[in-house]
Amino acid sequence: MHLILDHYATHKTPDIKRWLLAHPRFHLHFTPTSASWLNLVERWFAELTQKKLKRGVHHSVQALERDIRSWLADWNQHPRPFVWTKTADKILDKVATYCRRISDSGH
Repeated sequence: MHLILDHYATHKTPDIKRWLLAHPRFHLHFTPTSASWLNLVERWFAELTQKKLKRGVHHSVQALERDIRSWLADWNQHPRPFVWTKTADKILDKVATYCRRISDSGH
């Protein structure tokens, strides 16, 4: 099973590495650093932050939670797909550059 993950450090702890060694069926692949645009979850949270939270004023945790729940309800009622603005060639070029960089890193 191939799992695609971001570069968050928790995916690389000794406990995770031991678990993966004991479960060779699982293979981790990491998205490139500086490529959060590949991670649609991060892109969605950026949307939430930009459109709802950045300029919001919340006088309590409950008010913040209400705003987030309101955003979720609206998003679920009117989902909007993310549209890639880069061509496939530009994306593949960026991935190739990343692959060259990590293969030359000496690790």
